[in-house]
Amino acid sequence: MSYLKSTSVVSGMTLLSRVFGLIRDVVFARAFGAGPVLDTFFIAFKIPNLLRRFFAEGAFSQAFVPVIGEYRERRPPEEVRALVAAAGGTLGAILLLVTVTGVLAAPVIIAVFAPGFLDEPDKFDVTVSMLRLTFPYLLFISLTALAGGILNTYGRFGPPAFTPVLLNLVLIGFALWVAPHTPRPGLALSLGVFVAGLVQLLFQLPFLAALRMLPRPRWAPSDTGVRRIGRLMLPAIFGSSVAQINLLFDTLIASFLMSGSITWLYMSDRLMEFPLGVFGIALSTVILPGLSRQHAQASPLEFSATMDWALRLAVVVGLPAAAGLFILAVPMLTTIFQYGEFSGRDVEMSAYALMAYALGLMGFILVKVFAPGFFARQDTRTPVRVGVIALVVNMVLNVAFVVPMVMLEFPAPHMGLALATACSAFLNALLLYVGLRRQAAYTPGAGWALLLLRVLAANAAMLALLVYYRGPAAEWLALGWLDRAWRLAALIGAAALSYFLVLAMTGLRPSHLRVKSPDAAV
Repeated sequence: MSYLKSTSVVSGMTLLSRVFGLIRDVVFARAFGAGPVLDTFFIAFKIPNLLRRFFAEGAFSQAFVPVIGEYRERRPPEEVRALVAAAGGTLGAILLLVTVTGVLAAPVIIAVFAPGFLDEPDKFDVTVSMLRLTFPYLLFISLTALAGGILNTYGRFGPPAFTPVLLNLVLIGFALWVAPHTPRPGLALSLGVFVAGLVQLLFQLPFLAALRMLPRPRWAPSDTGVRRIGRLMLPAIFGSSVAQINLLFDTLIASFLMSGSITWLYMSDRLMEFPLGVFGIALSTVILPGLSRQHAQASPLEFSATMDWALRLAVVVGLPAAAGLFILAVPMLTTIFQYGEFSGRDVEMSAYALMAYALGLMGFILVKVFAPGFFARQDTRTPVRVGVIALVVNMVLNVAFVVPMVMLEFPAPHMGLALATACSAFLNALLLYVGLRRQAAYTPGAGWALLLLRVLAANAAMLALLVYYRGPAAEWLALGWLDRAWRLAALIGAAALSYFLVLAMTGLRPSHLRVKSPDAAV
């Protein structure tokens, strides 16, 4: 299966997941609004989600996939199955210990990540109880990621990409039919997270069995392959999870800001994650096994050609997505979330954050393209250094942006948190790019200047159209949901049509977005 076809499969499944994720958030917003229920739930869910980036599709997958890819390329199937058994058993045992520790230490964890809740004992106590329900999700989803890494290595991209749909379906069900009938709806939502994690893991098992990759797990920390994964994984925790750590720092500071700030950041981040997940993460998922194989085969020219293809596709798709999010922040938030308890003011406050996140979307996507270039070559030290630098800069910018906003009584100081995260994403991407060039792992192909001119011209035409037809915020707030949906769909459709039409008029063809052989002209 070609890279473009594989990316399309993963993107399609991820799009389905993101659609259900938006439906889930619409249900949340309509039922609970921007208030204490969602503020506490998002804290309780965000903590295991951070650790998920460490143990699941973040650091673990980026360490595991290159190793299992090398085993598959150079060793017999029996040794590959032995590695899967050892990695699964060792990871599962460690995660079980981490989960038990997290459940017992929930009060300390909440005090660290949401210290603003300490002044509200009831809010603090319910958040602790919710974290104890959500924390086991880490165990289930990390083993799910292990299964997904195996399937991706064997070219089975569809099932792992579909699995997140199950999370959203379960949470929608709990939000609609369980939470309204309980005195503590946040606890019901947290129980839904627990159930969703288990369902996702069970869904993967038949596909592993079909590949004969479902051996009995065994504790084997001294296994050579497991030790290699561990050595790669520890530094990769920082290199692959900077964005998630940044979001947690945002949450910590937001807990001291006005009520609703955490929810406004979450809702805007969800919309930013839509194109990032549908495209950026899908692209990263597809190229990592291929890059790992090319490295194992000692094919540096093909490696660089794959990186170049991914970067071109990222620019063509990522730039208009970022511009569209920025211009259509209010229409999107109004159309998707402004119902029930989610007010017009919530839309306004969320829009400030979404516009700031949109400025950094291209940086987030570039990180997803550049990071596999290191992990595929089993180099995790460089992303560690880059990640630490970006993290420190983000912390400094959080204070540099938010404190003056608060002192000057800016109406939306939480926007400073999103802006700091966006800036650190671009710094992260820039440093990764410089590292790839210095290590001679990536050399840009011919034709970049012309491609950028075409993309910029197409974006200019698209932005002019959107600005002219978007309309004021008050107009969107006054429309009914059906009128909003039709109008937003028409705007997005017209914007996409104008963008790709200008690209075609300037000479860009689909053949320009295929992986080129190392010596082909562009």
